[in-house]
Amino acid sequence: MKLIGLLILAYLLGAIPNGVWVGKAFFGTDIRQSGSGNIGTTNTYRVLGPYAGTAVMVLDIAKGSVATLLPTLGHVTTFLGTATPLLFGLFAILGHTVSVFDHFKGGKAVATSAGMLLAYNPIMFVIAAGLWVSLIYWTSMVSLASMIAFSLITLISLAFQDWYLTGIALVLTIFVFYRHRANIQRIREGTESMVPFGRGYHKRQKSKSR
Repeated sequence: MKLIGLLILAYLLGAIPNGVWVGKAFFGTDIRQSGSGNIGTTNTYRVLGPYAGTAVMVLDIAKGSVATLLPTLGHVTTFLGTATPLLFGLFAILGHTVSVFDHFKGGKAVATSAGMLLAYNPIMFVIAAGLWVSLIYWTSMVSLASMIAFSLITLISLAFQDWYLTGIALVLTIFVFYRHRANIQRIREGTESMVPFGRGYHKRQKSKSR
């Protein structure tokens, strides 16, 4: 019963729609009605600005981390052994993508997945964060950077023979690609939204000025 209760708590933590609640509480804006309509960091940044976007990113990472730490805090183990935290992290990711507080809709799970990784393997999180930031600089596209970063973390986990993380990372990579399918189409068409910095952005601006 304790295990089930903590798994439900992990789901509820993940289900907290930070983008929606921050937008309504501090800006009187429902970000689901603006921009891409997504509740995550990128759309919050686009609609409400960098401070709100950063706050939502930190909160989404935090809920993934706290949920992943629940079995340690609650002294709960399962047949997964040391990989038990990943199970709780997955429930948080499920909550984020199918939120009971958002009519069973949700975000793309990038930040919440990062939070799970932070709690499970901080060194791998640092690697992932470094890759993500570097890729954003080179591409100026959060969507493309996220998809590539998830793919690389899967390969790195495989190289380190962390089979549990490799399996979960692979599943999450496929899911992230699926949730970004509209972004993939826009990338192909050259119309994907860009952050206002980086090589990709400057290259597009340069081509427009010709």
